[in-house]
Parts: sequence; C-alpha cells; structure tokens
Amino acid sequence: MTTEHASATRGPVAVSLGATVTASGATALPSTGAPASRTTTRPATDAPREGGLQDRFGRVATDLRVSVIDKCNLRCTYCMPADGMPWLPTSQLMSADEIRRIVRVAVHSLGAEELRITGGEPLVRKDLEHIIAGIRADNPDLPISMTTNAVGLDKRAQPLKDAGLTRLNVSLDTLHPETFAELTRRPHLDKVLAGLEAARAAGLGPIKINAVLLRGINDTEIVSLVDWAVTHGFEMRFIEDMPLDGDRSWTEGAVIPARDIRAEIETAFSLAPDPRGRGAAPAERWEVRRPGETAVAGHVGIISSVTEPFCAACTRTRVTADGRIRSCLFSHEETDLLTALRDGADDEGLAQIWRDAMWAKPRAHGSDRVGLARADFVQPQRTMSAIGG
Repeated sequence: MTTEHASATRGPVAVSLGATVTASGATALPSTGAPASRTTTRPATDAPREGGLQDRFGRVATDLRVSVIDKCNLRCTYCMPADGMPWLPTSQLMSADEIRRIVRVAVHSLGAEELRITGGEPLVRKDLEHIIAGIRADNPDLPISMTTNAVGLDKRAQPLKDAGLTRLNVSLDTLHPETFAELTRRPHLDKVLAGLEAARAAGLGPIKINAVLLRGINDTEIVSLVDWAVTHGFEMRFIEDMPLDGDRSWTEGAVIPARDIRAEIETAFSLAPDPRGRGAAPAERWEVRRPGETAVAGHVGIISSVTEPFCAACTRTRVTADGRIRSCLFSHEETDLLTALRDGADDEGLAQIWRDAMWAKPRAHGSDRVGLARADFVQPQRTMSAIGG
C-alpha cells in the first residue's frame, strides 16, 4: 500500500461533488452545500470500451453497493447530525424499476458478482420487497445482502426473504439501552434485537453484526459483543470510526485501532486467521475459540480503513440513492447515471458511463494518496447516510 503507483491519464469525472456542469464545461457550486440535482461526465479516452469495471491501478470492481434511500430512522453520532439533514426529494430518488435496471446492467454487462443494498436505512422504503423481487427475477443466482439497523425488521424479515434477499449486515454498536440511545439518539435497542430474532427465524443468514467503536462510549464492550455474537450464531464485525460524520467532528485520536481491538478480544478468546483468506473483503476475518477449546466458536471481522487500509484490494462500486456512481467511498466526485437512464440511454451506453467513472477511481481515500489521518485529507461533502455504506 505504500508503494506509489505510476500515474495515468485521469478519467471522466472532472466535476467535484456538489457541482453542476454547464455546456461550456465550467462548474458552479450550489450555495446550499447539498448535492446538486445533476452532474454530467466527459468521455474518458483511456477507459476500456468493453468488459468490466477496471481502474487505472489494475483493480476490477465486482462488488456492487446500491443505496435505495438516504433517509434513516436513527441518528447515529458517527454518521449524521442530530437534525437538519436535507433529504432528497422523491423525484430525485431512483424508482424501483430504475434500481432494477441499473443492477441488471451491472451484472449482465459489467460483471458484478454480488449486490449489497444500503441506505440511509433501506427499511424506510415501503417498496423494498418489490425492489428485491425485481432484482431477483433478473438475477436468479445473484447474492443479495442488505445493511440495515433492523428497526422494523421484525415485521418484514420473512417477506424480504421470500422476495429474494440472501443475508444481512445489522448495525449494532452496543448491548446497553442507555449507550444505544446515546449513540443513535433513539431508544430502539429492543426493536433491533426483535428484528434480529425475526431475521434468524426467516433464514436470512449468515447474519453479521457491525459495530463502530468510539473511544469512551462503547470501547469497553468489545469482549461482551463478541461473546454475545458467538453465543447467538452471529459474526461480529468491528469497524474503525471513519471521517464520514455529519457533525464533522471526527478525529484520529478517537479511533480504536484494529491492533487494540484484536488485543482486547484476546483477553478472553483465542484468535487465529481465517484459513479461507481475506480476498477483496473489507474485513480481516479471524476464527474465535473459547479458552481451552479447540473447536471454532465463531468468527470476528475487523474493518480497519484508518490504521490498516486495504484500498489496493478494493473491488467495490457504489450507486447513491439519486443514481450517482461513486468509485470510492471517500470520493469528492460522482458520475450521474440516472439522468442518462431517464434520457433514454441503452444498456451499453449506461455501461460505458460506468466504465469511464470507475477508470477514474482514485488510488485510495478519495485521492491518489493513502491515509484518512493525513494532514491534507478532506472529508467528503456527503455523510455515510447519503452515500450508502
């Protein structure tokens, strides 16, 4: 990760997030600071004209993440401000049919091998089952997962399974009601736990539990979360806090680094690297054994975007709820796919826009330099809820 890649001609997206492009190519930033309604792209002379989603550094994106809505029913401190979020108007959100077509292009024309549905909170969309059913009809063998906070999942787990959802990642940072309310600004821990039970009963698995660790808030729960997850048959995943918060209050000093997470787990369990290897997965996985036992009790994953970045192996491509391609989670540029779709572009036209966008993917963390804690790092304008995880 520290070796500098050779430079290459920049691809199509010469437009900063939040800017619009005039016919002359000049850009103008909206005064509100909210994402502009549309961005456009210019042709990328060096991007492949066929095949999958390659970038300048030899990576190929096969992991598709599509946000279906920017709204959320929680207000997690590491993601959103307490209030004042400018939600997208319905007219700018992708419809169920538009989502279905974009996924079909990604799979059939560009080689996407798996889909993660994200938000905001996907369960806020009342037509979520319809969206998943349409995607499943087009792609019978496609793994379809979803990241959710599980609020309301108790009533929808079985319909989602019936529609074609494969598995879940559930965000749960604490098992204590008071800490949950502090982190999410909502008193809904009981609803999350009810949603998890319903998901397990419906056969949505494996279920992974995502916890963002925050110093002085939930960092004392590492062992108890692992014990709870292993006992209930879930895979625990710890995520280093990243600079994607709405309050712009992130600091490197608040991050619990991966090495400290591993050390804390090993005070109560034995850890061994997962023999299946990591591949392009964002989480480094470990086998968990209880003291004195040889059998594997479960697995833990650690996503260390800050202290042990894995950008060189990234295979992800993201589409926001308003139909914009983000080649990198921390990008300052996006490529508008939805306007082209609504203007009548055929599947190959949409695929080429996507190839051009991914060819311009930055090396790491929104630029061609690695590091979220470096002095010149600039946080993306959009928060995680607006980007899609």
